[in-house]
Amino acid sequence: MTSLLQRFTVGFDFPVYFTRDLFRSDNPVFLDALSRLEPDKRHQVLFVVDENVAKAFPDLNRRIATYAGAHSARLKVLGEPHTVPGGEAVKNDIGHVLKIAELVNRLGVDRQSFLAIIGGGAVLDMACFAASISHRGVRHVRIPTTVLSQNDSGIGVKNGINLFGKKNFIGAFAPPFAVLNDALFLETLSPRDRIAGCAEAVKVALIRDRGFFEYLEAHAARLAQGDAAVMAEQIRRSAELHMRHIRTSGDPFEFGSARPLDFGHWSAHKLESLTHNRLRHGEAVGIGMALDILYSVEAGHLPAATGNRILDLLAALGLPPWADELEAEGADGVPALLAGLREFREHLGGSLHITLLRDIGQGFEVHAMDEQTILRCIALLKQRAAAPAASAARVRHAS
Repeated sequence: MTSLLQRFTVGFDFPVYFTRDLFRSDNPVFLDALSRLEPDKRHQVLFVVDENVAKAFPDLNRRIATYAGAHSARLKVLGEPHTVPGGEAVKNDIGHVLKIAELVNRLGVDRQSFLAIIGGGAVLDMACFAASISHRGVRHVRIPTTVLSQNDSGIGVKNGINLFGKKNFIGAFAPPFAVLNDALFLETLSPRDRIAGCAEAVKVALIRDRGFFEYLEAHAARLAQGDAAVMAEQIRRSAELHMRHIRTSGDPFEFGSARPLDFGHWSAHKLESLTHNRLRHGEAVGIGMALDILYSVEAGHLPAATGNRILDLLAALGLPPWADELEAEGADGVPALLAGLREFREHLGGSLHITLLRDIGQGFEVHAMDEQTILRCIALLKQRAAAPAASAARVRHAS
């Protein structure tokens, strides 16, 4: 037998900028980001815009056109910005991906041109997937417009859409060319969306950085009220921690099965499906974390007092404590949420890797979860949601 081994490495790098009013004509950030490798080239850009952003900023297309006109020697916008539905529903219809691919073809977007995507995490996921499969990869620039996408999903390397009722069933790993976090876009968000985005900051603090958790704890009331300065600091620190993990984990494209950044996500993904996306992603993650915090306590890994402290922070931020779908039954009579474990295992490659907590800032992996303990934790979560101050609803160790 004869075999040949081919081995090579490919380096990736991308900057994450923090700015305000990205398309003000004298703001150099957008142009600098596109020109960082080829400063003397005239760059071509196709814009994809979340319709929720378009409604909140009705003059956005005009601002983009004015910006391009002010920098016409180095920037050319291809066609009108293409508007797509916002929210998770955009990931449930592959037609949106195909439409962007059709625009790439019709407008002559080549592999050295750019797709600039302005929107929340779901729109970024969908449109970046379209970029990654067009011409086997068109450069894309992410412009996240929500708290959650600026502090987490927008600065990652994954994209995808939902299929067969499963979240992110098809997708790719495709690092962005640049990420541009514009604080102006956050000013029109509803309190609900601002708060939901904080869930991912709590998540990364719980598994990576006790000091950041303490910062969130100390500023929970101001975050819940939408304090701009505290929100900006939360976004920056959360983004930094997420970026550090991607850079240093040794597995940015998830060839293995370990996914510590998905703490609380196995049930969150299922809850999004069960609620038909009534829950925001961050809200589902908040409930998913609460469930895994309770499980960590019930299994004897996490002190009860620490569990209560974490759950108190989630409550102080205003994240929802409960969803009735936690108790929904599948067609087979088995609690539907438990199917999320199987789906999570499939998504990870066949073996289960669930992150639990030993302490704040100390996540660790388990490879099995006891279903009866999960059901007990659901009951505890319901008790706590119904009577947060009652001692019977407090976290306890299993007897």
